[in-house]
Amino acid sequence: MSSLDERDVGVAAAPGSSSAGLGVGAVGAAVEAVAGVAAMQEEVGMRREGPEPDPDEPPKKRVKIPEGESGKLEERLYSVLCCTVCLDLPKASVYQCTNGHLMCAGCFIHLLADSRLKEEQATCPNCRCEISKNLCCRNLAVEKAVSELPTECTFCLKQFPRSSLERHQKEECQDRVTQCKYKRIGCPWQGPFHELPAHESECSHPTKSGTELMGILGEMDQSHRRDMQLYNSIFGLLCYEKIGFTEVQFRPYRTDDFITRLYYETPRFTVLNQTWVLKARVNDSERNPNLSCKRTLSFQLILKSKVNSALECSFLLLKGPYDDVRIKPVIHHHSFSNDTNETEYVLLPISDSVECNKLLAAKNINLRLFIFQVQK
Repeated sequence: MSSLDERDVGVAAAPGSSSAGLGVGAVGAAVEAVAGVAAMQEEVGMRREGPEPDPDEPPKKRVKIPEGESGKLEERLYSVLCCTVCLDLPKASVYQCTNGHLMCAGCFIHLLADSRLKEEQATCPNCRCEISKNLCCRNLAVEKAVSELPTECTFCLKQFPRSSLERHQKEECQDRVTQCKYKRIGCPWQGPFHELPAHESECSHPTKSGTELMGILGEMDQSHRRDMQLYNSIFGLLCYEKIGFTEVQFRPYRTDDFITRLYYETPRFTVLNQTWVLKARVNDSERNPNLSCKRTLSFQLILKSKVNSALECSFLLLKGPYDDVRIKPVIHHHSFSNDTNETEYVLLPISDSVECNKLLAAKNINLRLFIFQVQK
C-alpha cells in the first residue's frame, strides 16, 4: 500500500518526469473534449429552446398580417367564390353543377330560361355538363363563406360582412339616405340620416295652412281610390251567381314553323260547365326572345265548347298555391260566342323580367284561373 501511495504521490509531485507528463496531457485532453461536447450540447439546446426570456421584457403581441397580404387573400377568395357566369360574388343562393362550378341564383335561372327558349339542354359555362334543377344543388358552405366576406357600405364607405350589410344600410348607418317624416304632406327633402333631426326641427311643412293640407290630402285620396278600385271590383265579382276557378298548368310546346317558337298551352279543363284552354307566348312571339333582356308572357283564354248564346265573362289569373311568382291581379272581360271564342292576348301581370325567367326556367307554369259569368 505504501508503494502504491508513493507512486501516486510521485506522479502528482514530480511533473517533470516523462510518465507524469503523459498522464497530465491525456487528462487535459479528456477534460477539453468533455468541455467541448458540453458546450456543443448547450449551444444546440439554446438553438432549440431559443434565448432565455427577459423577465422585464413585456409580453409579445400577436403578429398581424400586413394589410396588403390580407387584401390579396380576399381577392383570391373573390376569384374562387365568384359566379362562373357573371363573375360577381353571389348575393343569395349559390348553385353548383355536378363538377362543382358555382353559379348565382339569377344566372342559374337565366341559363335555364335561355335553354327553354332555344330548345336546348342547359349546360355549365365552364365544363359544359348538363344542368337542371334536378342535377344541380345548392352549396351552403360557399353561401356562408360569401356572407362573411367584407364589403363596402355605399353610404359610409366602411367595411362590413355581407351578412350584416343590409341591416346596417337600413337601420344603423348614419349616412344612409332618408326622407323627412313630413313627406306625406309634401316635404321633398331627403338626405343623410344624421342630418334628419336638424331638418325636421326647421321643416316648414308642419306649419302649412289647412287649405294647403286639404289639397295634399285630396291627392292622397285619389291614389288610395285607384288602389282600392281593383279590390272593390274583385269583391263585386264575388257576388256573382256563377263563379268557377281551377288550377291550370301551362306546358311548353314548339310551333311547326321553319324557325320554331316556344309557346305554352294548358290541357283542356272544365269551368262553369264549359270546356276551356289557355295559351301563352313569350314576348308576343318575338323571333329571338333569348336575345332580349326584357321578357314578358302574354296569354289568351279560348272557349272550346259550343254555346247557344253569348257568354259574358270576367276572368283573372293568380299565382298557384305552390309557386312563389308575384302576380298583380288584373280583371279582363270578354263576350264568348261561337264566332268570338278567343280573347286577345293580354299581358300576364308579373313584376319584371326576373319573375318571367323564373317561370320559363320551371318545368311547367302553375297558376290559378277565376272565371265569373255575368248574368244578363
